[in-house]
Amino acid sequence: MSLSAPRDARPLNHPEFGGYHAAWRAWARDDTVRHSGSSGGVLTAISGWLLTSSNVSSVAASTADPVAPTRTRSVDATTVEEILLAAGSRYAPVENVTTWAARSDAALVGKPCEISAARKLSQLPGADDAPPLLSFFCAGTPSQLATDQLVIKLGAAPAEVTSLRYRGNGWPGDFTVSSEDGDTQAMSYKESWGGNLGRSLQWRCKTCVDGTGGDADISVGDYWKVDQNGYPDFSEGAGESVMIARTAKGLRLVLEAEAAGVIEMHPIHLDAVAGIQPLQVQRRRLLSGRLAGRLMSGKPGPRYRGYGLAGHAFRHPIQNLRASVGTWLRSRSGGT
Repeated sequence: MSLSAPRDARPLNHPEFGGYHAAWRAWARDDTVRHSGSSGGVLTAISGWLLTSSNVSSVAASTADPVAPTRTRSVDATTVEEILLAAGSRYAPVENVTTWAARSDAALVGKPCEISAARKLSQLPGADDAPPLLSFFCAGTPSQLATDQLVIKLGAAPAEVTSLRYRGNGWPGDFTVSSEDGDTQAMSYKESWGGNLGRSLQWRCKTCVDGTGGDADISVGDYWKVDQNGYPDFSEGAGESVMIARTAKGLRLVLEAEAAGVIEMHPIHLDAVAGIQPLQVQRRRLLSGRLAGRLMSGKPGPRYRGYGLAGHAFRHPIQNLRASVGTWLRSRSGGT
């Protein structure tokens, strides 16, 4: 498979985060929305505002399955109440593009790969008459089995779960499971993602070139605080996002949302984000090495054009060599 970087005109480009018009540190002004969302409630706030301002008639997004809460399903939200129910990340397989169905009056909130597909379906990169495409920073999609195993690890039976949140209700928020017997168990984000879910990613996610929503109109990620060593600090706090306007349409929408009192935003430079999103930086810098390692092991891989991968390989040769060898060894042993 071959994939090219988006080519619509953008005034700025960042080597790791791609094309954009402007970036901010941001959060929802409504405290309930800010608390409920994964990282400041920005996508929740903008989605609700798109509905109430008549920009769209619905928003395709992900939410917990009301019958089987350990699973995730796509929803076509038509009210702010439905948007709020969908607040908070869902680290599990789900597909929203079919629900969205390229309707001009419907917004889409999805993973970067879904937004890339949706952009090609709409064939109107950032145009005002194209539907709003909203994305978030993605580290990969864990398997459904990983969620079920984590539920069991907390002492609950997946079939008896009445509520499951991966995060949110705080920042970053806990992985929280409630059962029919009224018992509620929780695990920190650092342990649930770093120690469990993040170790069960689809192999395709490990060779993805874009984890930051480069094809979206607006993309959002965690604006982590960092500790004294420069690593993200997952201590609980009031949620904050990095928000990137990727297209002229996205820029217009976030400025209108700010003027309407929906979001608070403060300009930042994306170089500052690179230090608090190390996984996304390493993804782009070392992808050439990982792809080379797959080819060396005789396994196919995607082909990317326009993302500057050759330049990253040239600037970071030792790290890419290590990535090649590591990927080759894992591939030979049956891994990915």
